[in-house]
Amino acid sequence: MKITEIRAAGLRRGTPKGGWANEIQEEDCVHTLIAVFTDEGVTGWGSSFTNDELVRGALGVLSPLYSGENPLEPERVSEKLHANTFWMGRGGSITHAISGIDIAMWDILGKATGQPVGRLLGGRYRDRVRPYASLLMCEPAELAGQLASLHAQGFRAFKIGWGPFGRHSAAKDEEIVRAARNAIPSDCLLMVDAGASDAFWPQGYKWAVRTAEMLADHGVHWFEEPLAPDNLRDYILLRNNSPLPIAGGEVLTRRQSFTPWLQQGAFDIVQPDVTKVGGISEERRIAWMAEECGVKFIPHGWNTALGLAADLQLASANRNTDLVEYLTGSPFVDGLVESPWRLDEEGMLAVPDGPGLGISLNLDAVEKHSGVRFSA
Repeated sequence: MKITEIRAAGLRRGTPKGGWANEIQEEDCVHTLIAVFTDEGVTGWGSSFTNDELVRGALGVLSPLYSGENPLEPERVSEKLHANTFWMGRGGSITHAISGIDIAMWDILGKATGQPVGRLLGGRYRDRVRPYASLLMCEPAELAGQLASLHAQGFRAFKIGWGPFGRHSAAKDEEIVRAARNAIPSDCLLMVDAGASDAFWPQGYKWAVRTAEMLADHGVHWFEEPLAPDNLRDYILLRNNSPLPIAGGEVLTRRQSFTPWLQQGAFDIVQPDVTKVGGISEERRIAWMAEECGVKFIPHGWNTALGLAADLQLASANRNTDLVEYLTGSPFVDGLVESPWRLDEEGMLAVPDGPGLGISLNLDAVEKHSGVRFSA
């Protein structure tokens, strides 16, 4: 089997709020779908956390390297792409684009063998995973209403992040967390994401330590991205002095970037994003490294239905991964699949057991949000 063409489709008209200093709009493109076509008629789908113009530029650079390659060998082909382009900026838009290509090749390998990706990764430890509903913070009363509604839909784990948190006062932070904790039953998980990868994050180590103590008092399950994302030293200090687990890593790319953070004990929970780090091939290596270092692997998932499908397959194949992120209210997650995602009576998502990623895209929805028409 050979790759004959790779096409990109940037998603617009539904882009969710992101929280950056210059707030993204519905028409902005931050997620791009990637379709890998083959000479045997098997098509694989992936997703890249990058603007479509950047992805198309990357595909132009990568085309001589992937044209005619065998998509049934995703790790080898992806490593070829990384090794021949690292001098253009390891971890940038080319790496993000390779992520989508890699996911699509694993999808092709699964379709060609009739197996779900999780089984091809070495075997499935579980056939369902608990999703946590991920939403932006807002004023306490409004946030409480949103959480109560999501609980009524069946979610049993929740993460609140960004918004006003850490940007006004300690009293406001605690008011938000208290309202969230009171809005859901005590047996539900609540996580807090400070969003310190914001362009102008105002807080530092001492704020993070004080806030971790407050969150522990309210039974928060983990504290995510409480420090600027490149501040390795303070992350190590915080993890050693925090009463609750510290999570992070969503902005890091490729396994080499994760090595010092895992080996030096910066995280309790590491959160690589499969649509950024280099795809499934790279993310599973990060997950293995995390396990060796005593760090829990729970993937970051503020992306698309294809990212969620890849996360579920990865979670099925990793011994300790019992949660995945579910971006609530996004048409790029809920609206792009032929069969809607459904929680079971215990608030769990089934890991798709069909070939490849195990999902089928709604191509009309893809065209609606990208302007690109793919044939069935």
